[in-house]
Amino acid sequence: MKIIWLGHSGFRIEIEQAVLLVDPWLTGNPVFPAGRRDEALAGATHILLTHGHGDHAGDAAEIARDKDIPIACIHELSEWLGAQDRVKTMGFGKGGTLDLGGAAVTMVNATHSASVDFTSKGLIPAGSEAGFMIAGEGHVIYVSGDTDIMADMGWMAEYHQPDIGILCAGGHYTMDMKRAAFAARKFFDFKTVIPCHYRTFPILAQSADDLITGLPGVQVIEPQVMEAIAL
Repeated sequence: MKIIWLGHSGFRIEIEQAVLLVDPWLTGNPVFPAGRRDEALAGATHILLTHGHGDHAGDAAEIARDKDIPIACIHELSEWLGAQDRVKTMGFGKGGTLDLGGAAVTMVNATHSASVDFTSKGLIPAGSEAGFMIAGEGHVIYVSGDTDIMADMGWMAEYHQPDIGILCAGGHYTMDMKRAAFAARKFFDFKTVIPCHYRTFPILAQSADDLITGLPGVQVIEPQVMEAIAL
């Protein structure tokens, strides 16, 4: 299994027979090298969207059309993308599970906001924010999406037992490094944690030092854009 950071909250996850693009915002992403776009998207089989904000979903329709692959996301956003952009979608809801190339992807709760904010008509309601549990190759990955600490993390950890956490941790719009460390300690038993939604803009955290300090005994990997993490 390989996890490759695309910058911000974007990831390429190669698992089972799937190549999943999670929140693949590339155009305008200040930390993504534009010349490596084809490499980042090569062989992609599915797109996963946690919510409709432009820094997560802004490139999804274009990628879906170019690669002729479906976008899996919450129902309302899938309906909007399908009607607006004429792309393949797989709408589902929290608690639902999709088999994507042998990887079991379950949508779980998050706490944030979820409108589509990159249209000429202003904000458009688009379901609600979500995270994912992605199970395959003997691992369960928790992709938090944009969120703060939630009590729901307790039952989610107990039920899904993720060993890898991809956690938003940049602060301001989501939980910060200290809050992400608290959530990981209190609710989860991660072996590996990868922070995201940071380093993109000056308003966000620029290092994961507080996360590393707050999680002794856990492998905290500060990802580098387009460098594969093999697990």
